Amino acid sequence: MPRYSLRINGKLQTVTAEPDTPLLWVLRDELELTGTKYGCGVGVCGACTVQENGVAVRACQIAVSAAAGKTYLTIEGLSPAAGHPCQKAWIEEDVAQCGFCQPGMIMEAAALLGRRPQANDSEIDAVMAQHVCRCGTYRRIRRAIHQAAALASEKKPT
Repeated sequence: MPRYSLRINGKLQTVTAEPDTPLLWVLRDELELTGTKYGCGVGVCGACTVQENGVAVRACQIAVSAAAGKTYLTIEGLSPAAGHPCQKAWIEEDVAQCGFCQPGMIMEAAALLGRRPQANDSEIDAVMAQHVCRCGTYRRIRRAIHQAAALASEKKPT
């Protein structure tokens, strides 16, 4: 079986897998990064969202052979001790009910705020409409994204 090198959460990883194995299964089964969830397997629910060089992508739709040599960030690597503004805001806004879809949504929100730090409601809704939350916490998600933007823009003590 072929071997592939990927940078995951800042660490170079070498994995052995069939070329068409989805990155999702490499993350979960080979690297034991189970925060990235399997939802639909066809890229429409967003549960498997990770970031590739800061861009939100669906891990179920990327073959490990296509991922080789690229850099990925999962929910486990977003920040130590859940300190990322999106993670803090998610907790403060009590977004999660079942929590299954939340890692993917947080990764999407972090990518959005990375490119649009002051995203408006329309921009947030357009991006988050690509995710399925069976619990229907979309209003809390929007509030959390605005709160995360505010947290990120606060000046850090020096």
